Amino acid sequence: MRHDEVIPILDFGSQYAQLIARRVREKGVYSELVRPDIPAAELRAMKPRGIILSGGPSSVYEANAPKCDPAIFDLGIPVLGICYGMQLAAYVLGGQVKPAASREFGRAKLHIVSTDPLLKGLPDDTAVWMSHGDQIHELPPEFVALATTPTCPFAAARHSSRPFWGVQFHPEVTHTPRGEQVFHNFLYEICKCAGTWTMENFVDQTVRHVREQVGGGKVLCGLSGGVDSSVVAAMLHKAIGEQLVCIFVDNGLLRKNERELVETTFRDHFKINLRVNDASEQFLSGLKGITDPQQKRKIIGKEFIDAFKREAADIKDARFLAQGTLYPDVIESGHGYAGTAANIKIHHNVGGLPAELGFELVEPLRDLFKDEVRKVGEVLGLPENIVWRHPFPGPGLAVRCIGDITPERLRVLRDADEIVLEELTANNLYRKTAQVFAVLLPIGTVGVMGDARTYDSVIAIRAVESQDFMTADWARIPYDVLATMSNRIINEVRGVNRVVYDISSKPPATIEWE
Repeated sequence: MRHDEVIPILDFGSQYAQLIARRVREKGVYSELVRPDIPAAELRAMKPRGIILSGGPSSVYEANAPKCDPAIFDLGIPVLGICYGMQLAAYVLGGQVKPAASREFGRAKLHIVSTDPLLKGLPDDTAVWMSHGDQIHELPPEFVALATTPTCPFAAARHSSRPFWGVQFHPEVTHTPRGEQVFHNFLYEICKCAGTWTMENFVDQTVRHVREQVGGGKVLCGLSGGVDSSVVAAMLHKAIGEQLVCIFVDNGLLRKNERELVETTFRDHFKINLRVNDASEQFLSGLKGITDPQQKRKIIGKEFIDAFKREAADIKDARFLAQGTLYPDVIESGHGYAGTAANIKIHHNVGGLPAELGFELVEPLRDLFKDEVRKVGEVLGLPENIVWRHPFPGPGLAVRCIGDITPERLRVLRDADEIVLEELTANNLYRKTAQVFAVLLPIGTVGVMGDARTYDSVIAIRAVESQDFMTADWARIPYDVLATMSNRIINEVRGVNRVVYDISSKPPATIEWE
């Protein structure tokens, strides 16, 4: 889908590349990651307002280091180089890059030596975040130094006649307090952007795009009740109304009252054509006696496809399948950088529906990051408890019920999980955490209830804080809240006599246990 304003970001392998894209979007300008060797002609065809060169782990003078097309600097389009991106531009334009005398990592004091639109509004001395082993030793001809740090003479610089600016520090990380001002200046002072990237505009544009793509055909949407599939359903309903048919497969592995929540939200509130397929018996009998997590996932994936196929077979003229693919999925699949269409990894909400079903894909969220999806949900009027819902795994409670899956063990887990979420919400912690849930362990432990000895199950509580779910830290939930959760679970859930709290971070642990 074409956007009015775009800032391509050449990704040289920086761990912060996605963060740069998000910072630009937060400022109201659409940005997307592109491969580092993209030809200048291809960039020009995107009609960008500006171009950003990301950081990266390589050294520019190494033979196999990623390089950009030098013609980028002749396009007359403003370019901002960050860290490696600045060194690469200096190297290409005739400067000298060498290993720094002392590798700079962490906070540094930036001192501005020359006024410039890029640094407008910054104090003469400010803190920035550095992470580099190399630096520019000699600026290319026609370059002007803009700022220094105690160990880096060219911490910011610009070309005096071409629209190139470079910073050796990382304005995209929160450790650079004035970093967002640098992005604001580049986008608005230098690139003269209008800032049209808002979620309201995105909804209007996507609605038009979906109508064009679909025409009079019917679209199937696998609805899971999670944020992504819910926003897809609401967006498509706004675009094509009754041409949308949502299919919700009850796999018997849902949280308590989950099916009811989906039905009331989509059928009653949005008046969406919703079909519920109760396949819980098929799922549970397929999982009987299976304890290996990968095996569980495979069985669930296959059963989901079978259930979806059965439901879809009854719907005439269904030519399209809606998926909640997000921008990070597109990047991870390599599609964001490949000139040809690489295979997008299949989104878990539709369980990996195979290509032989013959549907054309509709992916209205493929340009968005997760936080943007939530904003779109709010614009579309989805209820808060769905928009801000914590992620729930595609295989459902199967990956939180460690070991054998039986109706009785699922009951224990559901009841415990409901108490955890109730107390989290009651203590105003739901929005302050990224993901919180109960896990049923495949062990029994000794306990005493009344005067009798018990040998019952153990529930683990997992709570994490995370921005992007690539990394996560265990959440410091107050002890009194944990105590209430534990007391309630042991007293109210038949079959549990012990509750433990998971205090591992990701990495090395994953968020889910299986």
